[in-house]
Amino acid sequence: MSPQRIRHQFLLEPDLSKKLDDLSRDPSTTKSAIVAKAVEAFIERRGENELDRRYGVRLDRLSRDLGHLRRDVEMILESLALFIRFSLTLHAHTPVPDRATQAIAQERFDKFVEQVGRQIASGKRSLGTDNGGGGEG
Repeated sequence: MSPQRIRHQFLLEPDLSKKLDDLSRDPSTTKSAIVAKAVEAFIERRGENELDRRYGVRLDRLSRDLGHLRRDVEMILESLALFIRFSLTLHAHTPVPDRATQAIAQERFDKFVEQVGRQIASGKRSLGTDNGGGGEG
């Protein structure tokens, strides 16, 4: 004995009705079965768009990560700008360096760049405890 089914009547646009007729040409498929599966799929998805269902979570996570990245870059740029302003203020009245002073400065800068490269290559970060550098998880 088959389970009790409830009859429903509804109207379809002519184009949609033709598509339903074409789908139900296979003798193993009925219009009722097609409509029932379509309604069930719609209810299970709760009307979600297929793309939203497939990629929504990933896109939300990427958007959130992008927001964090933007915040971190803005913080770094602001810190750099303040440091440069402080440095220029501190050294505003120093005389123009001679060649020996410029050579020492270049050597210090090269060492600094090498140290930054080693830090990045090793995965260590000067700020924060995680590899993201932001200290948040």
